[in-house]
Amino acid sequence: MRYCRDMHGYGQTPPAARWPGEARVAVQFVLNYEEGGENCVLHGDAASEAFLSEIVGAAQWPGQRHWNMESIYEYGARAGFWRLHRLLTEKNVPVTVYGVATALRRSPTQVAAMLEAGWEIASHGLKWVEHKDMTAEDERTAIAEAIRLHTLVTGERPRGWYTGRCSVNTIDLVAEAGGFAYISDTYSDDLPYWYEHGGRQQLIIPYTLDANDMRFATPQGFNSGDQFFSYLKDSFDALYAEGAKGSPKMMSIGLHCRLIGRPGRVMALARFIDYVQSHEKVWIARRVDIAEHWAKIHPPQPPAERPSQMTEEAFVARFGGVFEHSDWVARRAFADELSPANDTATGLAAALTFQFRAASDAERLRVLVAHPDLAGKLAQAKRLTASSTEEQASAGLDALTDAERARFTELNEAYVRKFGFPFIIAVRDNTKAGILAAFEARIGNDRDTELSTACRQVERIALLRLKAMLPA
Repeated sequence: MRYCRDMHGYGQTPPAARWPGEARVAVQFVLNYEEGGENCVLHGDAASEAFLSEIVGAAQWPGQRHWNMESIYEYGARAGFWRLHRLLTEKNVPVTVYGVATALRRSPTQVAAMLEAGWEIASHGLKWVEHKDMTAEDERTAIAEAIRLHTLVTGERPRGWYTGRCSVNTIDLVAEAGGFAYISDTYSDDLPYWYEHGGRQQLIIPYTLDANDMRFATPQGFNSGDQFFSYLKDSFDALYAEGAKGSPKMMSIGLHCRLIGRPGRVMALARFIDYVQSHEKVWIARRVDIAEHWAKIHPPQPPAERPSQMTEEAFVARFGGVFEHSDWVARRAFADELSPANDTATGLAAALTFQFRAASDAERLRVLVAHPDLAGKLAQAKRLTASSTEEQASAGLDALTDAERARFTELNEAYVRKFGFPFIIAVRDNTKAGILAAFEARIGNDRDTELSTACRQVERIALLRLKAMLPA
């Protein structure tokens, strides 16, 4: 089984964002413009809209117009947009608009104001409707029409894309369409990242549903502007502190004309903008600016070795010797679930170790027996595997004095007589003195204790070998 979701991402050490001006955080304001593109029988839809409004527990009305719902969306276009436009332009805040193509077409004055302000207008799809049940072909057609209509309305092809109510195919289909500096239909990180599809790399700039005014219209959301401001401030403070410690991130804020554009909420946004602008080393940017920066500073790299994507033959050839002379461990790992999380040394070690631990007692014992003696006859005869040869040499076990060799031989023979398998210890990051001390101490263990210890050392050897082969 191949599990396609990437639960690893950048891992423990994300790349240095290197934002302009040594900014500690990149702050990005998104204004979703959906009014006139929502579900409505006037638009040829089967039912009215029910999403993100002031109506608690709203449901779609099949085959009917919902006058109250329509008027709430109209407020966003007629009043909310202009209130936000005045605020954001007066405070010189760069903005990215997620514009639904059909909504933009029905709002020419608002579009003109966006363009005059220098706001980026990214595509928010053809219509503000669910895509989860669309066939791939229907969604592909909708994407193409959204691009065409957006270009005609704004005068420029969109460089950014966010569907929002997307399907499992959306990112791949938009990447296939090409021409996009970024896609934002994920919420999976605090930094941009490259996504591979169809042999090309597509930049992803994750969006947000938490630092988002949509929570004014969802259960357990924001009840007041103070709650919204407090949440945004805490988010900013956390990211700013991380940036001050050398790990700058990105903060996205999601806005909707019909929600934050209400008088009782807009002042919270105004206070937050003032708070952000009171700090030094903050980059407030459009999403396309972030995309251009990331592509320049962190351009896509040639595909790295990905164990989860290998053929069985290649996988076993590459990793079959990680557990000494026991390629069945690799074969079982290949046959089981692998994902992008297993494409690192730590991740692949976990997959292989899982199979080793799940094996029978007899199988694990055979792995132990397959290991050579330390500084033993196989080493002297130069019959160790390449990995074992390198490892023993790294600890100086290939350059023993006669007395040291005699002591190792004595311990090896006594250990095997007592336990039935050779003494095993990870030597790659060890010393000759440390190995000898462990040898002399562990030979006094009972068999169960030593069997458990030896198995843990086998697992550690595997991890160290993989760290020499793959990124950590």
